[in-house]
Amino acid sequence: MKKKKVLTNKKVLDFISETGMLKRVSRSGWSVLGIKNPESVAEHSFRCSVIGYILAKMEGADPYQVLIMSIFGDLAEARITDLHKMAQRYVDARRAEDQAFKEQIKDLPKPIRDDLSKAAKSYRGQKSPESIIARDADILECLIQAKEYDEIGYKEAIKFTKKAPKFLKTKSAQKIWELARKNKLNDWWVKLSEFKR
Repeated sequence: MKKKKVLTNKKVLDFISETGMLKRVSRSGWSVLGIKNPESVAEHSFRCSVIGYILAKMEGADPYQVLIMSIFGDLAEARITDLHKMAQRYVDARRAEDQAFKEQIKDLPKPIRDDLSKAAKSYRGQKSPESIIARDADILECLIQAKEYDEIGYKEAIKFTKKAPKFLKTKSAQKIWELARKNKLNDWWVKLSEFKR
């Protein structure tokens, strides 16, 4: 199979640079709860991608497609920031995200632009197994983050875990959440940190 050559231009570099903005955009919903220095959108997207990959493998779906949706799912927030649920009562976040995303990718080489556009459309449609898994990864990441915040003393964060689990659609995501709900999430490092004689 012959590989297509993708031409690079300054717009590709600009796009890569813009993605770095997500490291500076805080997840605003956690700020509403009084959490100081909440995770960034980039931090959320990273773990969301890890979860998406794992769920795709567990569910027998295409991990590449899930990764694309998970990695680029919040890209528009580099331009419009992360709008928490209260703000979304007054701003059409979906429309703003779609407009920002289209502008962000419009000058990319066609193969890249087409790939990202296709993934975004699939995610919005929520019909393919990969889009459903990517959405579950996003929800599951938020649930795990809420539990972690609760475990370190931000008790308001636990409120998020009351309704959100109902939106998980895959068995794998539901099982992982059930495990997370019943266990301390930082136990994994306790044995690694024990003093040796």
